[in-house]
Amino acid sequence: MSKVEFFSEQREQSKIKTAILTKYFGAWSRIMMPRSDSGKLAYIDLFSGPGKFEDGSFSTPLLILEKCINDEKLKEKVVTIFNDGNSNLSKELEENIKALPDIEALKYEPQVMNDEVGDDLAEMFADMRLVPTLAFVDPWGYKGLTTKLINALIKDFGSDCIFFFNYNRINMGINNKLVKQHMNALFGEESANEMRETLKDLNPEEKEAYIVNELAEALSNEHFNYVLPFRFLDEKKNKTSHYLIFVSKHSLGYTIMKEIMAKESTVKDDNVASFSYIPVKHIEKHQNVQLSLLSQYERPLDSLGKDLVDQFKGKKLTVKHIFDRHHIGTPFTSANYKEALRRLEEDGYILADPPAEKRPKRDGKRTMGDKVSITFLV
Repeated sequence: MSKVEFFSEQREQSKIKTAILTKYFGAWSRIMMPRSDSGKLAYIDLFSGPGKFEDGSFSTPLLILEKCINDEKLKEKVVTIFNDGNSNLSKELEENIKALPDIEALKYEPQVMNDEVGDDLAEMFADMRLVPTLAFVDPWGYKGLTTKLINALIKDFGSDCIFFFNYNRINMGINNKLVKQHMNALFGEESANEMRETLKDLNPEEKEAYIVNELAEALSNEHFNYVLPFRFLDEKKNKTSHYLIFVSKHSLGYTIMKEIMAKESTVKDDNVASFSYIPVKHIEKHQNVQLSLLSQYERPLDSLGKDLVDQFKGKKLTVKHIFDRHHIGTPFTSANYKEALRRLEEDGYILADPPAEKRPKRDGKRTMGDKVSITFLV
């Protein structure tokens, strides 16, 4: 399927991807608007496409613009930059933008570029001081997708990046000499060479976990950045097709995106999100398959409770402090931590202040608020 053919109709995984992106844009923009020194925010989409599908459904460029048009604050503050290397698609996007109702209400006219994404563009962003920026990178394959580009887009205050990672193409490309340069640019030459040797001895599931972990390691910038993946299963082939990957320098962005991705997950074990979109017809076969960035993504709440007891034995902290200190690198949301702590209280491993009998019930269970003080017994 060509890129142009892709826009003939919107697939279900595209709807989930778009939902995650637009929900995060809404949360991110509310937080960053009062914190931007210049008063501006930016949204950059480097592989934008025409903005809509042939059935008339809007894709992300038009949805983001529509969101800005309908928000009194956003329409005064957001600068939008769209790019597509295909001149026909970029021209079509320009026309679709012009046709948006009330597009003239935006203070900053949307910019549409027609450039190939490569080192020149990465260097341009690296040399610029960006206002708080949310960047979306959704390449058709892997050309142009580099750690250099991602790091350039998130280097400045308040800037995050979301990109669509085509697992199948990367998996096939790692040992393909014709695209060696692209793989080196994505993973780093030293890491890519090591991967080529290691992958020879791995089965398909091990390969997937290893490749995604190596990508996360490359993007983490020696663990300075926060990286969070969301997995998509191919609707026809019953195997992983893509990952949507979020990269941020700030734990708050990571926490917000985790909540959004968790709600969009289709398979949950003990109410712990799989961070996956799996089509309904494949769910039964994949109930226990949760390939992800970290091995913790396979642990239920009882294991979380044991971890908390081991890590905080003898300490006294609020529920919020426990979550903030522990959740990075796990699949667990705030609600998961509260349920794990509620179970620990019932089993006598912790003391809560106020205790269970003095806290209100919700849906038949005692609540566990952020300010509840938890003492882990020795």
